[in-house]
Amino acid sequence: MLTTPDDYVNQLYPEDEELQLVIEAIREHGMPEVSVAPAYGRLLTLLVQTAGARNILEIGALGGYSGICLCRGLPADGKLTSLELKEEYAALAGTHLEKAGFKDRVEYRIGPAADSLAALKREGRTFDFFFIDADKENYPLYLEYAMELANPGALIAGDNCFLRGRTLNSEKNGPSVQAVRRFNEIIATDERLVSTLLPAYDGLILARVK
Repeated sequence: MLTTPDDYVNQLYPEDEELQLVIEAIREHGMPEVSVAPAYGRLLTLLVQTAGARNILEIGALGGYSGICLCRGLPADGKLTSLELKEEYAALAGTHLEKAGFKDRVEYRIGPAADSLAALKREGRTFDFFFIDADKENYPLYLEYAMELANPGALIAGDNCFLRGRTLNSEKNGPSVQAVRRFNEIIATDERLVSTLLPAYDGLILARVK
């Protein structure tokens, strides 16, 4: 029987009960069901570990699925700073991170991410790893802040760079599509970065800050 690549990969790994509970809670609360795929979550953990990251900035917390995956890659003294527009989303994410044993490693900042990023810059904060998965219209702005807040060698991961095919469709030109195209183009051409765009998981872009 034929199967999809995602199905095949998921068959290779046992279901992660801790993360499945996050998915169920997101559904129960009527939140958007847009958490990263299981294999994508494992990739985030692996990337954090490989990069030796100690300080992570996550833009977009939702229910905490990606937050758990990111924290799993951190050393014992590592920290996750997560930016979330909605207080109720951050509260749910915080509950899940606490259940996963990461209560003391995560800090949530509530409100528009642009405001939180400006505050982090004023505070002189820097990070080793960035995960951008929030409102698409501000992706270029988030990228610029990431480069300003990055330690040398920091990694930047950006989700949904294909926007379910809309980025690739020349007939689609809404604000989100144009912003993500610009985001992709900047990462591909900015001399401060070494990057690639993976044609998987709705487009996953990875960049290293020189």
